Amino acid sequence: MDWIECFESELEIIPSLCDASGQLGYPDTFALFMDIAAQHAQRVGLGFHAMAQRELFWLTVKTQLRFLARPRIMESVRLRTWPEAPGRMRGNRSYALIRGNEVLIQGKTEWAVFDTKSHELVPMKQVYPDGVSFDLPPACPGPFAKIPDHFEDGAFLGAYCVRSTDIDVGGHMNNAAYVRAMFGFFSVEQVQSLKIDRMDINFRKPCYEGDTLR
Repeated sequence: MDWIECFESELEIIPSLCDASGQLGYPDTFALFMDIAAQHAQRVGLGFHAMAQRELFWLTVKTQLRFLARPRIMESVRLRTWPEAPGRMRGNRSYALIRGNEVLIQGKTEWAVFDTKSHELVPMKQVYPDGVSFDLPPACPGPFAKIPDHFEDGAFLGAYCVRSTDIDVGGHMNNAAYVRAMFGFFSVEQVQSLKIDRMDINFRKPCYEGDTLR
């Protein structure tokens, strides 16, 4: 397949993507970015089925979203994504959600590729086609947030049991489902008062149906 460095899609912010404020929801933003990454990968021969034939699977390692503004219900926007130059074992993908000429949300995800047979990570040079270019600048320069492994000093919001509706084609809890579960512990009033301008999530271990998260 021909290499397409940047992929763009137009969409309307339909009601199912909105929270109680009538704006694009925070969990839904994660889902939209994940979906357009899959669409782009499919078009350049690196989608789910093509990777499965090679016994490979994309893994999300980290995600960062920067909210400058959120589009409102039924607004028309453009969603754009492009891969950044990869490192040896991992590579970033950039995202932008745009209304007219205004960038509303920027994001990036760090990806790795997992060999489903050996259960080991695969060097990125074995994944992308030879001779492709990575010329576009990153949407979110700078590092991902460092998140500790232990949270003894954090406030306990509650427990969440992973259910069937959280599980994706990989057999584990979907990346966006973590964000939706977390936001469910806050009231509508609390969510609207948070005024979030950035979110960082690190994915360390997969979770499965029946697991209890705290």
